[in-house]
Amino acid sequence: MRRRTLRAIVANGAVAALTAVTLVPLVWMVTVSFMPRGSSSQVPVPFWPDRWSIENYYELLVRRQFEGAWFDYRILPALLNSIGVAAIATLLGLLLTVPAGYAFAKLRFRGRERLLKLLIAALVVPGQVAMLPLFLMFKELGLVNSYAGVILPGLAGVFAVLFVRQAVLAIPDEMLDAARIDGAGEGRIFVSIVLPLIAPITVTLALFIFLGSWNDFLWPLIILSDQERYTLPVAVAAIMREHAADGELMMAASVVTTLPVLLIFLPLQRFYIGGLLGGSVKG
Repeated sequence: MRRRTLRAIVANGAVAALTAVTLVPLVWMVTVSFMPRGSSSQVPVPFWPDRWSIENYYELLVRRQFEGAWFDYRILPALLNSIGVAAIATLLGLLLTVPAGYAFAKLRFRGRERLLKLLIAALVVPGQVAMLPLFLMFKELGLVNSYAGVILPGLAGVFAVLFVRQAVLAIPDEMLDAARIDGAGEGRIFVSIVLPLIAPITVTLALFIFLGSWNDFLWPLIILSDQERYTLPVAVAAIMREHAADGELMMAASVVTTLPVLLIFLPLQRFYIGGLLGGSVKG
């Protein structure tokens, strides 16, 4: 009993320490964002503001400073751009990758195995390698400096297709064959049987796609030229170039970037955990 209690204390203490290591920088980021300008430059750096201020958020989201300069660092338009781009990318990504994963798992068609091997081989190719030819292709198509140019490259992710395929493989073939015997078509089987069974996987994949689109920096930086179309990571990077000394402003921008992700992740975390841990379907 004593050994068990000691192990529980050690385990809980280790978890608490790791949680503190993870949360302390995040809490400090939030507190600094509410500090008046110049407070974070003090030595030692304060952890808690002497005076709470929303000035940094007001300047980021409302005030129009440095009128006529090359960059107006309000990030509200960029925030709205990112929300729209990530939402559309997630919806279209699910519409393409979930049926494709089902097809690779349960449907028989010519060349399936060769195409599957090709997709697996494509996983080892870094995305940065294809950026230059992809940019030249989009330039010919007139998609440069457009949201379509930002969204299209990530719609049919190989990882997403394989992720769904592995989940669908766990569904017993007998269940689908019984539905076919009853006269159900492949579309009806997919919608009525497969989708409910892989709902946690679908939610997990939606989070992956949304976070990937939300955090994407390099490709939007390449494809977008007008600052009115900037997504949030590109806009924050532009702010950092111009106002690197304003630590409080930088932390406020970081909070604005992180908050929407937390608001989406926290309500869906049980589906996310279930999607990661779930590897079988009970018949």
